[in-house]
Amino acid sequence: MENFFKLKEHNTSVRQEVVAGITTFLTMAYVIFVNPAILSAAGMDKGALITVTCLAAFIGTSFAGLWVNVPFAMAPGMGLNAFFTYTLVMGHGATWQEALGVVFISGVIFLILTFTGFREKIIDAIPSQLRLAVGAGIGLFIAFIGMQNMGLIVSNPATLVGLGELNIPVLLGLIGFGVMGYLEMKKVKGGILVGIIVTTVLGIIFKEVALPTSIIAMPPSIAPIAFKLDILGALKISLFGSIFSFMFVDLFDSVGTIMACAHEAEMIDEKGKIQNVSKLLEADAMATVVGALLGTSTTTTYVESASGIAEGGRTGLTAMTTAVLFIVALFFAPLIGIVPAFATAPALMLVGIYMFKNLLDIDFHDIEVAIPSFLTIILMPLTYSISTGIAFGFISYVAVSIFSGDMKKIKPTMWFIGILSVIELVF
Repeated sequence: MENFFKLKEHNTSVRQEVVAGITTFLTMAYVIFVNPAILSAAGMDKGALITVTCLAAFIGTSFAGLWVNVPFAMAPGMGLNAFFTYTLVMGHGATWQEALGVVFISGVIFLILTFTGFREKIIDAIPSQLRLAVGAGIGLFIAFIGMQNMGLIVSNPATLVGLGELNIPVLLGLIGFGVMGYLEMKKVKGGILVGIIVTTVLGIIFKEVALPTSIIAMPPSIAPIAFKLDILGALKISLFGSIFSFMFVDLFDSVGTIMACAHEAEMIDEKGKIQNVSKLLEADAMATVVGALLGTSTTTTYVESASGIAEGGRTGLTAMTTAVLFIVALFFAPLIGIVPAFATAPALMLVGIYMFKNLLDIDFHDIEVAIPSFLTIILMPLTYSISTGIAFGFISYVAVSIFSGDMKKIKPTMWFIGILSVIELVF
């Protein structure tokens, strides 16, 4: 391990890396509960999704650990799974097989863009403030979905949305949210996971959750969803915008996570550039392609990697420890399967809060920044579509730049992205 992961070179040890890997796993293990809960709403088999979620996390994180030798973990991304279910399947009427095809194609395109270097041009073309707005908008959208899943927010014919009945599941969900928030404030590792467990136990006590027939068992089969993607069906013109949206969100979600964690992990070279960033993005794209084949939405680099890095993780051994723990978790699928929606909903709300903090770095005093940023953020939950919010953000950015007489700042790639956004709205 010393020779392979270069532990001494990174001033770390096996014990330090293993502890860091366990920490990362605890902070992101909620994905095992939340991802199947979201994707099963699209009609996919929940048991199979539990297995595929763990396998996708294992494979993606292993790419990062063994190939890139970095302490980053990967798993099906929050926000992207919501886009998969609530926008692509429920909103656009695509089948989940077609949606998996969209994820696969976006991953292949992302991989090509990364290998050819076009990725840098896309990153340079889109202003940083708009990238932050996308993250904040997705956070607001995820939190809104969490409130719906909990039953806190329901449809209302007079006002579109309204407060739901404060029944036992809603109250238990709110208690779970309070537990998660308190533990996060106290910097307790795995606070989200603990909150999910506490809420589920309370659900059992109040007879809102049935006990499992067993605790340990062989993992559920992935046969109901594995290799069922419909690539040809995903090539419909009406889904082109969704392919672009998946590619865009995955690209900037990954870049933002890598940038946030790189300094802490001492991955910045003397020129101020992130080491192995292209290779890491390639691993991210390959994980997305593999995940789509197995049967899950886009796999991406997790910002929760920062928790393990803060514990001293510096190499791929941290990532491999996390990856192995996802495989161990597979054998507890019966226990995972009883977790109700009102227990995972608070996790969505808290993840949404973390993503919404991007808002702090957007200069709303500048109206040229405020208009596209606000439209991007507010239209995601109001239209129940991430891609619609992104499209309006890009189009309004180009329009504001034209009307302000500052067209020079619009790079050629941004014109192309703006045209794609118009096409997405039209279809």
